[in-house]
Amino acid sequence: MEVLRIATSGSVDDGKSTLIGRLLYDTNSIPQDKMEALHAASKRKGLDFTDLSLLTDGLVAEREQGITIDVAHIYFSTPTRKYIIADTPGHIEYTRNMVTGASNAQVSLILIDARKGIVEQTHRHFFIANLLRIPHLVVCVNKMDLVEYSEARFNQIVEDFQQLLASASFKAQQVKFIPISSLYGENVATRNGTINWYNGPTLLDYLEQIAFDHEDSRHPARFPIQSVIRPRTTEYHDFRGFAGKVASGHFNVGDEIISLPSGQKSRIKTIEQFETQLPSAHARESVVITLEDEIDSSRGNMLVKTDSVPEQRKEVTANVCWMDQQKLVAGKTYLLQHGVNRVKAKVQQINFVVDVTSNQHIEGKNDMGLNDIGSITLKTAQPIFADIYAENPANGSFILIDEFNNTTVGVGTLI
Repeated sequence: MEVLRIATSGSVDDGKSTLIGRLLYDTNSIPQDKMEALHAASKRKGLDFTDLSLLTDGLVAEREQGITIDVAHIYFSTPTRKYIIADTPGHIEYTRNMVTGASNAQVSLILIDARKGIVEQTHRHFFIANLLRIPHLVVCVNKMDLVEYSEARFNQIVEDFQQLLASASFKAQQVKFIPISSLYGENVATRNGTINWYNGPTLLDYLEQIAFDHEDSRHPARFPIQSVIRPRTTEYHDFRGFAGKVASGHFNVGDEIISLPSGQKSRIKTIEQFETQLPSAHARESVVITLEDEIDSSRGNMLVKTDSVPEQRKEVTANVCWMDQQKLVAGKTYLLQHGVNRVKAKVQQINFVVDVTSNQHIEGKNDMGLNDIGSITLKTAQPIFADIYAENPANGSFILIDEFNNTTVGVGTLI
C-alpha cells in the first residue's frame, strides 16, 4: 500500500493533537486498552469528555501544559493507503522541531483557529511548507463550533490566506481549504450536518484522493554508497556489492552508471535485496547493487546514471534553519553531512535572514540565532555531489554538525 506522509502545524492551541486523535478515533485505529487509558487520563484531568489530544502528547510536560513540544509520529491506515502523521509543535521556540517533522512530508496540514484567524505562526509554518516545497497544502479552519459555524468567518480567513499565497515562491503547491471542528468530528472523517454550506470533501476524503509519485520516478537517480559488501565466504567468494538506500529516482539492471567522484563508468549487473534479485530499485528502497566491472568505490561515494550527473560543488549557497542556542557566525567551521557523506564546511557569509511574517529579506546581519531562517554561503573541504533542492529534494538537503560536541546545529537546502 502507498504511504502518505503528513506534517501538521499551527499555532498554540489550534487543536493539532485533537485533530489527529479524532482521525484515529473515526478510523477505528485506537485499540480498546488505549481508549480505556484515555478515559482514565481525561478523568484525572477533571474533564467530562475524552481528551483525544492525549494520544499524541505523550511527554509528561506536554500533558501537564496541554501543548506539543516534541515531534510525535502517528501511524494509521484505511483500505486505500497508509498514513504517517508528524504532529509538530506550534510554539515559536520549537520551529526547528516543525522543520524536522515536515522534511519528508508530502502534505502539510496547517490549522487555523477560526476565532483568531491568521497569526504569526501561520506565516512561519506556511513559509516553511513553501520553503520545503511540500506539494500539497491543506488549510483546516478549526474550532468552527466556537464561531457558530459561520460561513462568513471561514470565507474571511480563506481571503486572508490567499494574500500569503500571492507572495509564495513555490507556485506549484496545491492548496485546499476545509472548515472543521476536531472536537466534535465535523468534516474530519465524517459529516454531522452542522456545516451544511460546505459542499467539499471531508479532510479524510481529501487525503484519500491525493495523488503523488510514491516511487519518485521524476527525479534523477541517486544512490549514495553506505557500505561495500564483501562476504568472502565459499558461496560468495568473489561477491562485491555496494549497499545503500536509493535517495531518488530509480535504477534498472543494465543501466549505465558513473561512480562519483572517480568518474569511472560501468553497468548494473544485479540489484539484490537479501537473497532476492530485483529488476529495478526505486526511491527509499535499501538494496545492494553489483556492477559488471571492478571499480574503486566506497562509503561516501555516489552511483548515478550517466545521463543525469550532478554537479560537484565545493561552494554552495543554501537556505538554512538554525537549530542551536549558540549563534551561527561567518567564518566558523562545521561538519556538513550530505547523505552519507560528511565534510568540513566553512561559513563564508550570511547573505540574508528572512522575516517570515512579512517574507522580507533582512540583509547585513552578522549572525543567525535559534530558529532563524536565512541564506548562507558555505565552502567545503571536499566536493559534494548535490542537486538544487527545488530540482531534487532528496539530494539537495544537508545538516550542519558542531564538530566539537557532535550536535546538529542547522538544516539546509541548496539554492
